[in-house]
Amino acid sequence: MNKQTLFKNIEQKQSFLCIGLDVDIEKIPAHIKQLPDAIFQFNKAIIDATHTYCVAYKPNTAFYECYGVSGWQALQQTIDYIKQNYPDQFIIADAKRGDIGNTSAMYAQAFFKHMQADAVTVAPYMGADSVKPFLNFSDKWVVLLALTSNSSAADFQLQTLADTQPLYKHVLHQSLQWGNADNMMYVVGATQAPLLAEIRKIIPQHFLLVPGVGAQGGSLAEVAQYGLNSSCGLLVNASRSIIYASNDLSFAKAAGREAQKMQLEMAYLLQKFS
Repeated sequence: MNKQTLFKNIEQKQSFLCIGLDVDIEKIPAHIKQLPDAIFQFNKAIIDATHTYCVAYKPNTAFYECYGVSGWQALQQTIDYIKQNYPDQFIIADAKRGDIGNTSAMYAQAFFKHMQADAVTVAPYMGADSVKPFLNFSDKWVVLLALTSNSSAADFQLQTLADTQPLYKHVLHQSLQWGNADNMMYVVGATQAPLLAEIRKIIPQHFLLVPGVGAQGGSLAEVAQYGLNSSCGLLVNASRSIIYASNDLSFAKAAGREAQKMQLEMAYLLQKFS
């Protein structure tokens, strides 16, 4: 999916919501857990109930890899279902890959050629040759980890380098030599929202994938205030607060209501800061 199509979907839905499909089998409703393909059935119900209100889905691959072959099959089923039934949705494989060049090339084939995801999250620690293989696919995206929402992000990302800028800013500046606003996004946590103004000075036109709103306590209003640009430029992710809104028979309807609440707030914020 290219940038123009993604922005068109955002405009039409008045939403920049990304829903994280991070399925913990222990947290899904008992009546779903009993099914042989429980993970996929849970995802299918969530997707059917929420697709109207979001523009993207982000399965975190760890929540599938942990179940071995059956988990990978559920992930592929989920992506195939979205592609076949809701092709306007942007699909991010949250895999946080990043390795030497020939290995990254294999990861890129796995997620882009075979799994047919639109984007994959990539760690920049090993440098350009670990990222560039992901940029060789047309209308596919690298989502580069820049400033994450976890509490220990400060261990490295906020550390000041010899040139007095924090490491995450060095990642932003350096990576501008690798990709562009049409094939590279950045992860910036919602809990770091006040720093978005500084980040926007470096990457004014890029999309940002923003986790940390919802269960992690980030402010959607602050993210919009500091992060919106002329083409929206935001995909705000919510996972647990939506997919685990309820664990009874009406879990999918509850997820839909939570997604709608976020979409309505996003519509208001798009108007306010446009």
